[in-house]
Amino acid sequence: MSAPEWAVPALDALLGRVTVTEAQVGDRFPLYADPGTGTWTTTGRGSWTGGFWAGLLWLRARRTGAARDRAAAKACTARLARWVDADTATRGLILWYGTALADDEGSAALQSRAARACLDAFDPERGMVPWGAAFGGPRLAVRPDGVPGMVPLLATVDKAAAESHLRRHLELCTALTWSRGRAWLLLGVTEGVRHLGMRELPPVIDQLTTSRLVPPADEEHPDGPLDTSAAAITALALLQLDRTRQAVEVLDELVRVHLTADGRLLDGCYDLDEGSAVRHELIWGTFFLAYALATLTDG
Repeated sequence: MSAPEWAVPALDALLGRVTVTEAQVGDRFPLYADPGTGTWTTTGRGSWTGGFWAGLLWLRARRTGAARDRAAAKACTARLARWVDADTATRGLILWYGTALADDEGSAALQSRAARACLDAFDPERGMVPWGAAFGGPRLAVRPDGVPGMVPLLATVDKAAAESHLRRHLELCTALTWSRGRAWLLLGVTEGVRHLGMRELPPVIDQLTTSRLVPPADEEHPDGPLDTSAAAITALALLQLDRTRQAVEVLDELVRVHLTADGRLLDGCYDLDEGSAVRHELIWGTFFLAYALATLTDG
């Protein structure tokens, strides 16, 4: 299936927005942006989203081939090193997605260090890397956002640990109404198929997809805010599973309805329960949409 004609212009708009964002945030990490002004709320250390900013910079560098863009991506990835020994399963999101698109020795070394650190945190009795205490809450909690990125990181050093981590989360993270949680699990399942050869998982994939192209942030509130970031994550997962037609339907909806001419993916919901940034531009939504479009167009 050839890429639709809107795919390349949409990708270029997103990567153009990366340059605007870079000028605004400097050495800080973007988190979410006001839908009216486009002004970013930032964090100094990157929080659990820092890898997505680094990943966007690598996508831009791949697209432009410019030495300056590559240097910016390398520098940003290097700043993620502080998270290697942090007690959090979101090291998968931070350190896999911050390094997976890189092509330099420093980023490869960082990914290797991260994988070893995550394996050291693997709890054999529980069969998983616990959620951790870095962001508060019970250290031994199980959350779907502790799966993606963690699976391929662990797979580079211990495939049995990676498979166990995924299977335990699939057992324990059930009956989710949080749409992004379902998308995170779907992405983790995709990584299990791609990195571990777990070919028996398609029934789980069907259970984790939704009939709505852009789902509500919480399915218990079907008339509440949408979450375009959940849709973007889902689109990338479907592409990586070779479910291209299904992925393109999601991407078409995101680009036509929710992407502005200047490359801002709106209608992302950061935290519905807290009422925080419920219709905003989210850095991970931008990343996954750009990554999906780059995959679709071989960009």
